[in-house]
Amino acid sequence: MENSPYQTLVDRTKVKIDFRSFIHVEGVPSKEVREQKIDISKFTAIVLTSRNSVDHFFRVAEEMRYKIPDSLKYFCQSEAVAYYLQKYVVYRKRKIYVGKRTFKELVPLIKKHKNEKFLIPSSDKLQDEVPEQMDALGVVWTSGTFFRTVISDLSDLADVKYDILVFFSPSGIESLFKNFPEFTQDKTRIAVFGNTTMKTAEDMGLRIDIQAPTPESPSMTMAIENYIKEDK
Repeated sequence: MENSPYQTLVDRTKVKIDFRSFIHVEGVPSKEVREQKIDISKFTAIVLTSRNSVDHFFRVAEEMRYKIPDSLKYFCQSEAVAYYLQKYVVYRKRKIYVGKRTFKELVPLIKKHKNEKFLIPSSDKLQDEVPEQMDALGVVWTSGTFFRTVISDLSDLADVKYDILVFFSPSGIESLFKNFPEFTQDKTRIAVFGNTTMKTAEDMGLRIDIQAPTPESPSMTMAIENYIKEDK
């Protein structure tokens, strides 16, 4: 994309970047959602933590032939998720509550509506903090697996060597070792985003060379650019 921060990074540093998804998302059929004893009609509020949760909630509702009522309340973890919600609903006609960025920052909004019945459509890898925070609120809530995170086939990269590998989730690290069990880091730099990704990388014996977000590098592109400048 023309305005992508990664394109800006390329222009500034003249590095070459390949974008490859180490993981991808697959939807769970509505039949499997029903087997989780989830009846969408029983909920008065939906908690949406990502664009994937938006896509797959509406997909499952359509597969179930359930007409979503205008009265349903939407709690979006961030502005990006709320903006994406417009793909499916007319924004001004819905009750939408938007957090700042993290799930913890969304909790005060949920707390103000404690009498709702909340559904959290998620992947099979729901972050631990979500059930912890919801239980602490004492609200009626249920999480359902609406999509799964699946390891991508990277066999075509077997003979390709990169100076830096960038990971944004623990699943990406898992994919690396599933695809290349004999992987050794050597001089390859490892960049990680977030504490959970960093911990997984360290648990797998990787050396962390680049980390974000930090006070000096709030974004991954900034962290990479600062590393390149220091490395020179």
